[in-house]
Order: sequence, then structure tokens, then C-alpha cells
Amino acid sequence: MIDKKLRGAAAVVGVGQAGLGMATGYTEMEILIQAAKRAVDDAGLTMQDIDGIATASVASTMWVMPVIEHLGIRPTFIDSTMIGGSSFVAHLMPAIQALESGQCNAVLVCYGSTQRTSTLSRSAIGNMRKQMDPQPYENPYNPLSPLSSYALAAARHMHQYGTTRENLAEVAVAARKWAQLNPEATMRDPLSIEDVLSSKMVSDPLTVRDCCLVTDGAGAFVLVRADRAKNMKQKPVYVLGNSTACWNRQISSMHDLTVTAAQQSGKIAFEMAQVKPSDIDVVEVYDAFTINTILFLEDLGFCKKGEGGAFVSNGNIAPGGILPVNTNGGGLSCVHPGMYGIFILIEAVRQLRGSCGERQVNDAKLAVVHGNGGTLSSQSTAILGTAETL
Repeated sequence: MIDKKLRGAAAVVGVGQAGLGMATGYTEMEILIQAAKRAVDDAGLTMQDIDGIATASVASTMWVMPVIEHLGIRPTFIDSTMIGGSSFVAHLMPAIQALESGQCNAVLVCYGSTQRTSTLSRSAIGNMRKQMDPQPYENPYNPLSPLSSYALAAARHMHQYGTTRENLAEVAVAARKWAQLNPEATMRDPLSIEDVLSSKMVSDPLTVRDCCLVTDGAGAFVLVRADRAKNMKQKPVYVLGNSTACWNRQISSMHDLTVTAAQQSGKIAFEMAQVKPSDIDVVEVYDAFTINTILFLEDLGFCKKGEGGAFVSNGNIAPGGILPVNTNGGGLSCVHPGMYGIFILIEAVRQLRGSCGERQVNDAKLAVVHGNGGTLSSQSTAILGTAETL
């Protein structure tokens, strides 16, 4: 049962990023600390005000401990739940509950990765992940993971609904057009449908331009109770709804390759927020691959199942389109340091603050943030809103 009292009970009051693109010479901990300090400063707080923390890492199961040590804090609320790239959206609800119960007063959610400039090779990282996360029905066949898994979903969607490679390419082109308006984005060169279609095929039907970037980057945000948020440095952005769902780990365990647990997390989040997809002004979804955007727009209710390809076409999700999607350039063109979920929330907060400059969505009051983890595995949806939406 949804606790309606938690609707708008907490607000994001500070955000920060660091080391986007290439953080040469820095460790992932160092850029995480930079992002964390920027988020805390953005909120008008000091690190001594932080008494709650949520963080996760691909490489370390006890990551939260050294993060606490480096930040020099003594938190009374700690969450190190790791469910892949959706973790940082999923951290919202436990943090809100901890704040509402009085367990803590200010929660810092943070992440950092130097995936691009790490001394480990990509194959070494892949082997390490396979050892930490054995998938007995897939790993023996040595798939190009996670790429091959998403390629399977894309191929099935194309077979079942007539989605085309051009439809997938529209997602990449729209993301690039948003990135061209974002000075922090990694890839800002022009990109056409033909560029996507003619680029190197890496796992049929996905080309290299259908795939997310491999970058460094760190992000952080600060969450406090709504009553406190009113009097803080920045315009507060309220969490109106949040839900997390997981139906599978392996792609081979999905009941339907075209349907994700976003159907569940989205339904509950929208019910909690007491809004519907047609009310939303801006959408930030985890676009590790072009098929993700299509699947999540369908599963979250922005279009019917099977109609996502047509929905994203003709510039509909690009600047000037009918629905602004992934306005920072997404994981496809802005940043993707292993886990991307924290960056979509930061972008949504900035849009609702009205601080996005050339890429700002006019009069944005409601935003959807949707995180994805694993191979279409964990899904977490959040609905954010300005004070006018309370």
C-alpha cells in the first residue's frame, strides 16, 4: 500500500557533478568527493550537516565505508544497496523514510567512477563483473555483455512490433541534439540518422552509436525534509513519488523481452505522485542503449506497447519535439561512467529549478526520472515536482 503521507515529504536541495568525460589523474573516490562537496555547498550546508548517506559501486561491496571515511562524516542512516544503475533512484525511498522518521536530517546520495581512464582494461573489468555476478545460463556462451542482452530486446521489439533501425537511430540523434545544447556533454558533434545506421555494427541490430558512452564521472545530491527545504539556498525540488521493481536478473529470465519491470515501478510512482504521464513536462530515462528509451516510454505509459518506435520518430523527443526526453544528452551523448542513474536525477532537478540555460524546458514543473540496472533488470521510477505541484 502506498503511503500518501510521503508524497512531497522530502526535497532535493543540492546537486553536484565532477570529472565528467575524462578525469585523468584522479581516482573515482577523488571525483566522488568533489561532486559530494559541490552538492553540499549547492545546498548551503557543510559536510558536518550530513548525517545520512547512500552510495553504491560496481567494484566494491563495502564502498560506503571508505566513502564515509573520506567525507569525514558520522552518519546515523546508511544505505549501500546495489542494484545496478538504478540504485541512486532507488535510494530515494529509504532516504525519505529515514528523514521522515527522524533518523537523520540530511542525506547525501553520491557516486563516482573513472571507468574510462582506469588502468584496468575493459576486458578485465568485464571478467571481474562476471566473477562477481555469475549468470549460469548466459556466461558459458561468453556474450558481449551487457550489449548482447540489449540487442536481443531490440531484435525482439523489431520482430514483434515492426520497430526499425531508423526508429532506434532517432533516439541517438535526439540525445545528441540535446547534448549540443549542454556544455558539459562529452559528445557534441553533429549526428544524423545515416551516421547511426552506417556506424560499426557491434551486436545486431545495435551499432556503436546505439550504445552508451564509456566515460568517467561523479554525481551527488542532497535530500532533506520538506519543511526544512523551504528556507534553504536553492529552489527545492520535491519527490512526489518513487518505486522500485525487479522481475529478473538475466535477460534470459525475462518473460517478455519487450516488457520491463518499469511497468510496475512506474504505475506505483505515478499513483503516489497523483499525476499521470500526460502531466509530465520533462522525462529523464536511463538510455544505456537506444532500445531502452523506447521500452521505458512504453512501459511508463507515455505511449502504448509497440508504439515506441513511432513515438520517438520525427524529432518528437528532441529539442522542440512533443516530449523533452534526456535533456542533458543522456548516456548516449552526455556521460555514462558505468552507472548512470544519478545523472538523470541531477538533470531533472536542474530542469525543475530552471537552471539549464540553452536546453531549459519552458515552465517545467513535473519530471519523470527512470533508472535501469543490470540487463533490463532493476527498475526505479521517481516523479519530481516544484512547489506548485504539492
